[in-house]
Amino acid sequence: MTAAGLYIHVPFCASKCPYCDFYSVAYRAQTARDYTDAVCRSMLQYPADTQIDTIYFGGGTPSILPPSLLAQMISAARAHFSVADGTEITLEVNPNTATEKNLTAWKEIGINRLSFGVQSCHDDELRAIGRKHTAQQALSAVERASQLFARISCDLMLGIPAQTAQSLERSVALLIDLPVEHISAYLLSIEPGTPFDCDAVRAEAADEEEMTALYLHLSQLLEAKGFTRYEISNFARTGAESRHNLKYWQCVPYIGLGPAAHSCFGGKRYAVPADLGAFCAAEMPPREITDETCFDWEERVMLGLRLREGICLSDFAQKDASALKKRAEALQKAGYLTCADGRIALTTAGILVSNSVIAHLLG
Repeated sequence: MTAAGLYIHVPFCASKCPYCDFYSVAYRAQTARDYTDAVCRSMLQYPADTQIDTIYFGGGTPSILPPSLLAQMISAARAHFSVADGTEITLEVNPNTATEKNLTAWKEIGINRLSFGVQSCHDDELRAIGRKHTAQQALSAVERASQLFARISCDLMLGIPAQTAQSLERSVALLIDLPVEHISAYLLSIEPGTPFDCDAVRAEAADEEEMTALYLHLSQLLEAKGFTRYEISNFARTGAESRHNLKYWQCVPYIGLGPAAHSCFGGKRYAVPADLGAFCAAEMPPREITDETCFDWEERVMLGLRLREGICLSDFAQKDASALKKRAEALQKAGYLTCADGRIALTTAGILVSNSVIAHLLG
């Protein structure tokens, strides 16, 4: 049986970034303790013999929590689930929280992978997206972390107002000069209802053509430095891929705990309502079935094609594989797909219009 992943959504932030639409609230010490207790209770909704080999603390700002509360959730997971030796335990980190004291504590409680929200190595770009750390604070935090952690990932954002190919190039150079093994690249997306949802920001942010050029430039820079694009937005040195995130794209079951978290487990999809108060107050934190099925063949195509390796036709029923192969022929001739050795994968040109390519492939 393939081990599942465990995702824990930590819905606390010191302040809200103007581009972010993820569920989060202001940090309060007592609320954080109540939340932690509720996360531990919610584990009981899932079978005790569930095998787990990745734990991921996302947010929000998970690193804002006291290490003792992170330890409580890790201990509860080990007590309830069958947690494998060598489990990858990732903590998303705001650079300003990566003090020597916290880094030491995170290491001691079993966290073995850090994902830093750097976004840029230029102060003007960081100010443009409302980040509270400076470039030097981020670089220093990563450098401190590397003394204790072998596995470090950094986020970079593309399309920031005033960002150029040259400024992106310098951000990449500064990060890969450090012991960083993984880079996640995200396109600035203006989400409805956020402070960035206005004409002024749209006028300054990169347009589609500029965004495409930045993405291609980043891909070339990282590939030249030994970072393989193993998924559309993720690049890693050999063997440093995020084991947890691969579960999503490879359609491996995962459990999501915390308000606004989602699960795909036992053949069904679950969602926890985005309501921290209700989550903490309930004797058994609420979850709702959002789909009675998951990982159907169409979803496996959509997610699998995000990976560099693409999809294997032998993983699908014969009629579905035949339909995929037939539709892929025209897309291959157009340069959007490769079809070889029973696999279908996106080319670089296909990645740039992936939604349209996948929609055509699915008919």
